[in-house]
Amino acid sequence: MAAPEARGHSLSGLLPAQTSLEYALLDAVTQHEKDSLVYQYLQKVDGWEQDLSVPEFPEGLDWLNTEEPISVYKDLCGKVVVFDFFTYCCINCIHLLPDLHALEHTYSDKDGLLIIGVHSAKFPNEKVLDNIKSAILRYNITHPVVNDTDASLWQELEVSCWPTLVILGPRGNMLFSLIGEGHKDKLFLFTSIALKYYKDRGQIRDNKIGIKLYKDSLPSSPLLFPGKVTVDHVTNRLVIADTGHHRILVVWKNGQIQYSIGGPNPGRKDGIFSESTFNSPQGVAIKNNIIYVADTENHLIRKIDLETEKVSTVAGIGIQGTDKEGGAKGEQQPISSPWDVVFGASGLEVQRDDILWIAMAGTHQIWALLLDSGKLPKKNELKKGTCLRFAGSGNEENRNNAYPHKAGFAQPSGLSLASEDPWSCLFVADSESSTVRTVSLKDGAVKHLVGGERDPMNLFAFGDVDGVGINAKLQHPLGVTWDVKRSLLYVADSYNHKIKVVDPKTKNCTTLAGTGDTNNVVSSSFAESTFNEPGGLCIGENGQLLYVADTNNHQIKVMDLETKTVSVLPIFSSENAVVDGPFLVEKQKTLPKLPKSAPSIRLSPVTTCPGQTLQFKLRLALPSGTKLTEGVSSCWFLTAEGNEWLLQGQIPSGDIESISNQPTISLEIPDNCLSLEAIVSISVFLYYCSADSSACMMKAILFSQPLQITDTQQSCIAPVELRYVFSQAS
Repeated sequence: MAAPEARGHSLSGLLPAQTSLEYALLDAVTQHEKDSLVYQYLQKVDGWEQDLSVPEFPEGLDWLNTEEPISVYKDLCGKVVVFDFFTYCCINCIHLLPDLHALEHTYSDKDGLLIIGVHSAKFPNEKVLDNIKSAILRYNITHPVVNDTDASLWQELEVSCWPTLVILGPRGNMLFSLIGEGHKDKLFLFTSIALKYYKDRGQIRDNKIGIKLYKDSLPSSPLLFPGKVTVDHVTNRLVIADTGHHRILVVWKNGQIQYSIGGPNPGRKDGIFSESTFNSPQGVAIKNNIIYVADTENHLIRKIDLETEKVSTVAGIGIQGTDKEGGAKGEQQPISSPWDVVFGASGLEVQRDDILWIAMAGTHQIWALLLDSGKLPKKNELKKGTCLRFAGSGNEENRNNAYPHKAGFAQPSGLSLASEDPWSCLFVADSESSTVRTVSLKDGAVKHLVGGERDPMNLFAFGDVDGVGINAKLQHPLGVTWDVKRSLLYVADSYNHKIKVVDPKTKNCTTLAGTGDTNNVVSSSFAESTFNEPGGLCIGENGQLLYVADTNNHQIKVMDLETKTVSVLPIFSSENAVVDGPFLVEKQKTLPKLPKSAPSIRLSPVTTCPGQTLQFKLRLALPSGTKLTEGVSSCWFLTAEGNEWLLQGQIPSGDIESISNQPTISLEIPDNCLSLEAIVSISVFLYYCSADSSACMMKAILFSQPLQITDTQQSCIAPVELRYVFSQAS
């Protein structure tokens, strides 16, 4: 169906009629009255001389979760359609998704309903298709999504904020708009009556839209969008929020899993480990075998007891709260999208870790959960279990203020504590204002550290600039961690794909690691390293190692702050298999990407003939005081780019089980050679740990062997020895 003549595309054309409806609904008592009012409204809007129609989607836009691009006036004819204008960083947009999921479970395209996500980015990083793909996976979005890169539809309809829902009739005619979150009842009322109204008129079609879910094309992996990571300094363990798998992992420093709690599907259940479930958990904090978890999409704080192996709820009621004051006992206090947690003390004299500070992203505040009776700054004595707001008005702002309740945050997503003088503060990664802020532990004063700008209402002052204070620019930072040893703050500058370091004394902010490129370089120097929306980080080994949750690369990266190198922490179970992923020993391995820092050695040419077998003996040496990582297969690969015929029938890869007994790689020259010259490459990847298994690393190397093939029979060729000695810094 061609786009009809329309009287303009702006949502403002709906405003007078819908405002009258909204007022009438306030006075309606019964459901029948509400249904009748909406039905009468539709009769009025449907009777307009000209439809208030949406424009067609521009050509060339990228679509996800569909078999092909969708046309408003071809594919959507005969459907009631909900456009969800969203940007994936926005907490309000995230809050809306359960409503849309519920609507999709109630009505399908066969019933005449279709939801389409119109992604209209706030940050430049959110315009990148791969990042939107990751968000679709992270939030389990199964309806079609279009990447409206230039926000053309947003501008034509004069949409003003995220999220905005626009409900269309079967002719592409606009019927309703809903701005912001919290309109589930109206969403269901408007869509259900619209379906009934147009079915009564025979205008609803039951044709199916070709859905092809992006998630179905992905391989499994041991981690899926890990959001946060923390260190247990006593027991040599890490705790990882494996957010996409909806679980918490407790792993040893070599990556071996000790406990896997929850997952793989979302849920909300307390009890023993094997029965407990989470929903997109983020922040984690551990002390004395107790882990506290920000169970973000369940709107809960959970407690994991590693001794009793049980999970319980200590704050939240399981549905999104709107209370911006708090003060009730934790399990009776509604909360909203907690994103990070960190231990603190109520008395500055004694470090008891009797407070759990919470980055409450959903209400743009910092909250506290009293783990024991105690006092907050400028507060009276509070009972154990009390959960309440500490800082932030609840308005989404970049507002600093000496009075904590008058300050404003914008989706705080990361916390770290510096309890010692002169700092005595919480550091806050305030993602939507693209700033790092401080909250005084003495009086609650909120101050600016780096990023953003002075106008508290401007949440668009982002960028990627090293500098001092307000001259430094970040882009949606999600994590911070304090280095007590050096008095430095490390920042996960998430949308710039970098790790930055801030000196709070001078307010100087500089890039520590990350090129800004999202290609996953496995192991390299800081200068060559890459990340993809890192969400959290923590300091370990007395300030030597920085662990980074490299969220969109589905990895935990290990940054050695002394050698300035980056490696990947292998995640594996004691049964030698990756959890929720393929076995490490597979029939066919995929060649990993060689890091830029990997040595490349070109060997002397070898003359050979068809039918002859060449042998390559690995003779590699690890840095002193290290050993191969147990349970993770170091491996070799044989490739011949442009001359793949050389490898037909050969064994292209294998494992290296012992550094003292390394394998010999064989290559038989085929009888039928398609070229007389070729280069064979041998790539080697070694995963190794320090002797005490406190830190794990990976080294790689590439050997290139030129071949000259002749028909003349050659004498026996001595095995080629592939020698290299890795040093700590190589």
